[in-house]
Amino acid sequence: MNRKYNFIAMAILVVLLLLFNTEYEWVESAGKIDTGDTGWMIVASALVLLMTPGLAFFYGGMVNKKNIISTMLQSFVALGVISIIWVFVGFSLAFGDSIGGIIGNPATFFCFRHVSISPNSAFSGTIPFLLFAVFQLKFAIITPALITGSFAERIRFRSYILFMVLFALFIYAPLAHMTWHPNGLFRNWGVLDFAGGTVVHMAAGFAALAGAVYLGPRKNKIEEPSNIPFVILGTGLLWFGWFGFNAGSALGANTDAVIAFTNTNLASASSMITWIFFDRYLNRKMSAMGACIGAVVGLVAITPAAGFVTLGESIFIGFVAALVSNYAIRWTKKTEIDDTLDVFPSHGVGGIVGMLLTGIFAKNAGLIYGETSTFLHHLLALLITGVFTFFGSWLLYRLVDLVLPLRVKDYQEDKGLDASQHGEIIH
Repeated sequence: MNRKYNFIAMAILVVLLLLFNTEYEWVESAGKIDTGDTGWMIVASALVLLMTPGLAFFYGGMVNKKNIISTMLQSFVALGVISIIWVFVGFSLAFGDSIGGIIGNPATFFCFRHVSISPNSAFSGTIPFLLFAVFQLKFAIITPALITGSFAERIRFRSYILFMVLFALFIYAPLAHMTWHPNGLFRNWGVLDFAGGTVVHMAAGFAALAGAVYLGPRKNKIEEPSNIPFVILGTGLLWFGWFGFNAGSALGANTDAVIAFTNTNLASASSMITWIFFDRYLNRKMSAMGACIGAVVGLVAITPAAGFVTLGESIFIGFVAALVSNYAIRWTKKTEIDDTLDVFPSHGVGGIVGMLLTGIFAKNAGLIYGETSTFLHHLLALLITGVFTFFGSWLLYRLVDLVLPLRVKDYQEDKGLDASQHGEIIH
């Protein structure tokens, strides 16, 4: 019966999208499209989309062999699920007319109505508004995918899909609105988040922590990765795609994009090198896993600061983030929290470090320029984001668990999620 209801719900959603679909609009009074900016933003959107398959390889290589397919699919399926939800109401909740600076009016762009192919000066003055909406979609896709690493190897697939939908609507959309909408609460406070330190990485990190706590530890913890070449491949795709993630957030082919592009590369390089040499300092091997995790942590930390800091400051941000996240991972392993792939220490803690250092180094607004307002508002935004995301996600896990049990049965976990959830195995 549940299968029948699932199909009916999907069919209703598709019909609604068809009924409310209109031809793409052109607004005569809108700004003129810049072909260079538009060309770059199409490429940047494709680069950000590539990050989600990259994440699938990154996570898939870290789990044991009987859970590779399920772990990779949990990332990959977000490409489909969130794309439909975003068109239906997600974009409107994130960027629709502001309701109290916290969330958008769901009717503003419902089913992409009024998302025209002409620029909307409130968001992007030189590219089609439709392109802006599609670029933002890629951020909405990867955020719930990031969370999956915390509860890998023990969650039911259908339950995860329901959680993903609820998270996108009730956690991600308000955070995106508060941070990036012209009338958003955080933005009006002067909070600087160039490409998603709070919206993506802290949100994913704290939701991951809530998930790890709620689902409890795995029956059998296997900490050895099954396919390190997958991890290296995933890291390469993430690093490549992150240029679209950060440089694309300049919303044009301009100097901000160049600065963000360069800072992104330097912070990741700095973090990777710091990580492996710090491991050696602790008398550990300079491993491929360490290099990959370090590179990703650097990418996470520079995300909020990418367009606001100098080259030297980006190197310093990568250096600090590597040390802090490395320690956070080692500390987490000593607790009862089973964050399978260390999502919170990497993305949550990395995002916090990045946002704090943005408040310190941001050009003409940070502490080093004698300004305290930005830093204090960053502290407040971090507190609100952490509390809202952790407890909000906890409630969503609880709600989903009442509708569809979240955790697989013991025998399914022993068998592996590839076989028990998808009927597929790696030979």
